Amino acid sequence: MSTDTLTPPEPGTATTPKGSLLGSARVLLRVHRRSLWAAGALLVLCLGAVPGLLLWVRSQSSKELCPDGDMTPCGDDVYLTTPARSITESYLAYGGSAVLLLSVLVGAFVAGPLIARELESGTFRMAWAQSVSPARWLAARLAVPAALGVAGISALCLVYRWGWTEIRRTENTYDPSWWQGGVFPGIGPAAVGYLLFGVAVGALCALLIRRMLLSMAVTVVVFGVAVTGFTERRWMLWPTDQVTGRGWMLDRHDWITEWGMRTASGERVLWEHCDLDSGDKVAAVCMADRGVLTLFVDYHPASHLWPLQLVETGILLALAALATCAAFRLLRRLHG
Repeated sequence: MSTDTLTPPEPGTATTPKGSLLGSARVLLRVHRRSLWAAGALLVLCLGAVPGLLLWVRSQSSKELCPDGDMTPCGDDVYLTTPARSITESYLAYGGSAVLLLSVLVGAFVAGPLIARELESGTFRMAWAQSVSPARWLAARLAVPAALGVAGISALCLVYRWGWTEIRRTENTYDPSWWQGGVFPGIGPAAVGYLLFGVAVGALCALLIRRMLLSMAVTVVVFGVAVTGFTERRWMLWPTDQVTGRGWMLDRHDWITEWGMRTASGERVLWEHCDLDSGDKVAAVCMADRGVLTLFVDYHPASHLWPLQLVETGILLALAALATCAAFRLLRRLHG
């Protein structure tokens, strides 16, 4: 009579329990490998675009001409132009939007194929029947896209910031300002905040709606609302500096958030109150009627970049944490 024997694993080899988080992550990577390869190819394309464009600019640097075709310096108010520089500056002016696009795509992927599709089709029961708890099942679907997304978005952010810095070193050229909506998300830690926010919102929408296409659509809408809110109100995240009177000078990259006149009592008369764009005479009469005395300008200098980045990142991470906690609580309530 023969007896079966168990052969112990060889020294140095590791075994992964079937129901472990690592095991679930490996299954996800194998099942969605085609999507991962496509995302990797898109990331490589975005990463390679910046150095490729900068090399093109340098190769055309000897051909930079003033608008009149003269090779002499153009002056402070005229920018050197070449097709390579124009295209590169346009890309860098909206390159931060690539960070937002990647973040919302990851969020929609989490909401749709990773979670909602399994809930809609019922295939999640197979995983839960194989010693994978619901909490571990959800944790794997959050950890894998979050880890891969943070790595990819960090690399994209570093390359984009390098390209943005390089193009700003050239004098007499237009270069995108740090506060522009297409630049700001791609040059600091807010990029990671947006990625994690997209992942968390995607998971919560999937558990609430449980329909793949609708979950993806709602995720995109919620993400878009958040981006719009930050773009419109970002200047409020940190106190502005102010200059008053005449004779002051601001850097062309300072972010002017408000301007107007101040009365003797300290009342602020904003530009829209007297329609300063309607003409000097009309505005002067309006200002005189209100008793204004001095001009004021509220602005964010370049030194406010990092405070604004850190505050926005903190808000995004807090929202992501709340959405993640809500997703786990919802899953526990529905499935134990």
